[in-house]
Amino acid sequence: MKKQFVAAGFILFSFMLPLKASAAQFSGLYVFGDSLSDTGNVYNSSLALTGVGSPPPPYYPGRFTNGLNWIDELAQKLQLSTSPTPYTNVLPGTIPQNGINYAFGGATTTLANTISPLLPGFQQQIGAFTAPFLQNKNADANALYIVWAGANDYLPTNADPNYFTPFTEPTQTINNLKTAVASLAYVGAKNILLVNLPDLGQLPRANNLDPSFPVAPGTSQALTTLTEDHNSDLSDAIADLNKVLNPDVKLISLDVNSLFTDVIGDAKTMQGVKYGFKEVDKPCLFDPSCVFDAGKQNEYLFWDGFHPTTAAHKILGDYAYQQIEKSTQSVPEPSTALGTLAIGAWGAAVLKRKRKKLLVTTASLVPDGQSTRIKVEN
Repeated sequence: MKKQFVAAGFILFSFMLPLKASAAQFSGLYVFGDSLSDTGNVYNSSLALTGVGSPPPPYYPGRFTNGLNWIDELAQKLQLSTSPTPYTNVLPGTIPQNGINYAFGGATTTLANTISPLLPGFQQQIGAFTAPFLQNKNADANALYIVWAGANDYLPTNADPNYFTPFTEPTQTINNLKTAVASLAYVGAKNILLVNLPDLGQLPRANNLDPSFPVAPGTSQALTTLTEDHNSDLSDAIADLNKVLNPDVKLISLDVNSLFTDVIGDAKTMQGVKYGFKEVDKPCLFDPSCVFDAGKQNEYLFWDGFHPTTAAHKILGDYAYQQIEKSTQSVPEPSTALGTLAIGAWGAAVLKRKRKKLLVTTASLVPDGQSTRIKVEN
């Protein structure tokens, strides 16, 4: 009897093991976007073209901030051994173990790049990934695909206006994002994270707090309105995509706008303990007392006129991980049902054995003349 209980215990334990399944099961990350997600592509490209990596110090090498960015942070949270390999570091014919980062700083959702015409836009990034899989449609179904682009479609830019002029409404941007998601799903992507935009009207450059690029009056409010329209249309686009994509394709929404609003409001109302920021308007890069003081850098939300500090990127990486985990737990884990079933089956078996034993014992107490009238259940 003891052996039976031990065996049942092992069976029950084996059913219960998967109960702690989490988002950390992604095989890698494939990233498409702009400078907020770039982990070295613009740096490597400029180094190859000019011999100088851009952006230069005091930017962190390969990042548009003062340290690691949210992709680095998310890769760590997902327990990947490294961040996804920048596309510019991928050897021909190879697929890095932890995925590939295709994001280039300056990328718009079109073919244009606002940093240089020699650099790719978002559409080239999607094309570079999907091209090898168009026939077999065997892109890694266990990876997480990150799509975050659109800010450069709207922001004031140093680019030649004959090359690219910022959009004043979101229709084309949203259509480009929808096409990109459909293309990823077509070649086999199953888990796609879609990120909306923070309030672009609150960026230092939009509020003329970036001395490197003055903007026209009214820019801030115009960008805030554009952000609202973009995010509303993106939500509608995700709903539309969910209706037409295969049911096994999971679209995960990441509401960066709400997080950004929360961070700014938290600091401006002097309730900064939650995030620790003391300056949410001016960029650290243009404050001599901040730019070379690592401790003070962590008190600033913005590193330059566009980009958050690495402290803000860490918050974003944590937030993204939490939302991804929530999305994986939105439907009860199959293992939970199996665990419950295992408990029920084991309990039923124990009760059945007890009942059989009771009937057999009862039969043995009946006089011999009546024993044939007793039927023992099996």
